[in-house]
Amino acid sequence: MKALTWHGKRDVRVDEVDDPRIEEPTDAIIRVTSTGLCGSDLHLYEVLGPYLEAGDILGHEPMGIVEEVGAEAGELRVGDRVVVPFNISCGHCFMCDQGLQTQCEMTQVHEQGSGAALFGYTKLYGQVPGGQAEYLRIPQAGYGPVKVPEGPPDDRFLFLSDVMPTAWQGVEYANVPAGGSLVVLGLGPIGQMACRIALHRGIENVIGIDLVEGRIERARALGVTGLDLSAGDDIVAHVRELTGGRGPDSVLEAVGMEAHGAPVGKIAHQMVGLLPDALAKPLMDHAGVDRMAALHLAIELVRRGGTLSISGVYGGMLDPMPMMTMFDKQLTIRMGQANVRRWTDDLLPLVTGDDVLGVEDFATHHVPLADAPDAYERFQKDKDEWFKVVLRP
Repeated sequence: MKALTWHGKRDVRVDEVDDPRIEEPTDAIIRVTSTGLCGSDLHLYEVLGPYLEAGDILGHEPMGIVEEVGAEAGELRVGDRVVVPFNISCGHCFMCDQGLQTQCEMTQVHEQGSGAALFGYTKLYGQVPGGQAEYLRIPQAGYGPVKVPEGPPDDRFLFLSDVMPTAWQGVEYANVPAGGSLVVLGLGPIGQMACRIALHRGIENVIGIDLVEGRIERARALGVTGLDLSAGDDIVAHVRELTGGRGPDSVLEAVGMEAHGAPVGKIAHQMVGLLPDALAKPLMDHAGVDRMAALHLAIELVRRGGTLSISGVYGGMLDPMPMMTMFDKQLTIRMGQANVRRWTDDLLPLVTGDDVLGVEDFATHHVPLADAPDAYERFQKDKDEWFKVVLRP
């Protein structure tokens, strides 16, 4: 089959690789019909090379048609149309029963000390071949894949794999009180979807902050108060003016380690990218290498006694945190990878009836899998026009 594979920093290629096969009775194989290109994939493209090997198949936002099922794949049947969550979970262990599918005890990557395995996301999360390919093997197929109806286009359901549950969990964790306010920091795909979900759930005062004008305009078109971080204003003072002088009740940080405006972190990123893997990996394992500007801004913005919800991905082990401020402000902080299957029952009605969240128009580009290397480059360089990319194998 053809698959998008990693070969080095900013070097991804569409290669011919072996077709996947059933390896465990709980497996299934799908023919991928659509697969997303996620902002997290750019971390692999740019920073996380020490945890990858040449030929690793990327991608963690797939959907498709079931082609083959193992003997213990539950109720899944050949021909079913399914969306595949980015995390791999069993559905019956202690952690899954707690709604913490990203900590599934059946798929935890013990040798790395990590939580549940993820599709297409480095040795840290199991080095499981990803979904930017023509076919995909799905472990724990009796629980993970979400069956969706025939008829509507793939884009109606594709974002159940990651974008929608990640944004939904971010809003849920933000715990905005009735009549309260929410700042969404970062208006990429997760931040934009979080704005849509927040408005759908009745949060009236939603403020979105970004550096990219096109993304700010997208948020404003939804009814969000969009603010430009690059405008030179005192953004903290401005937000306080919009939130009764105290600051927002909650901040959803949807940026992560690629934040702008953190020169020390930028240098650390560049250093890691230049080092041989044998030297870069220990640095990432034991040092603070993230660009922390967005997270520090979120801590400054949120009101005293407020809630900080972190959906942005971080990779450093010794990142500096303003603990005195966090303690003094008495913040509640929730974070983590999205527990996809915990939220799909809430989300399915929003995509199977009327398109209340506008998912059919969410992606800006649909490109053939053969053009994926070019799409990666454009997605990284033009975050305004290339907002969300869907690959079609």
